[in-house]
Amino acid sequence: MALNKQPKSKISPVTALAFQGGIGVIGLLAILFADIPVGFSGDRLLFSVLFGVLGALCTYGALLLLTQIPRLLPDNLDRQMRGLHRFASGYSWRVLFLLSVFAGVGEELLFRGALQGWLNVHTNATTAVLAASVLFGLVHYASFTYFVIATCLGLVFGLTYVITDSILLVMVWHGVYDMIALYFLLRYPQWFGIRIRPND
Repeated sequence: MALNKQPKSKISPVTALAFQGGIGVIGLLAILFADIPVGFSGDRLLFSVLFGVLGALCTYGALLLLTQIPRLLPDNLDRQMRGLHRFASGYSWRVLFLLSVFAGVGEELLFRGALQGWLNVHTNATTAVLAASVLFGLVHYASFTYFVIATCLGLVFGLTYVITDSILLVMVWHGVYDMIALYFLLRYPQWFGIRIRPND
């Protein structure tokens, strides 16, 4: 799909990238200033990358299958998918790749590293994962269904971080998931009930 034929997004690529990058900076500063312990498991780089990619593929595949079950979700995602398609189709693939990387790194630093890490120190692992996941869902709120999906993804990321103690693995998982989701949304919009008109 040639994205350069699509109308430009209302948000400039620089603004979108700066916003996503800013989330990471806030998360990193919170980690540093609050002295929150973060598990990087740097000695398992290959493990983190491979399992992050595998996790992203499995998660996206499972989500696609779940959306095909009639009446499983409380409302449909058509409106949100059309909005996301309009937003993403205004950017080049290079910008979308960078946005996915920045989202994976930045949001995981903020939600899993800073927030879940801080809550884990001051409460317990269960409270930390649940609270960080719900806040992750609320930040991504576009409808109740979208909130539920984002919260469930947050739970997956949070539990994975607890089990592996590797924020790198979760960053890879999140970033690759976003890349896969954007690719299929833009390459096969009909899967999501989006009809592309010639003048779109």
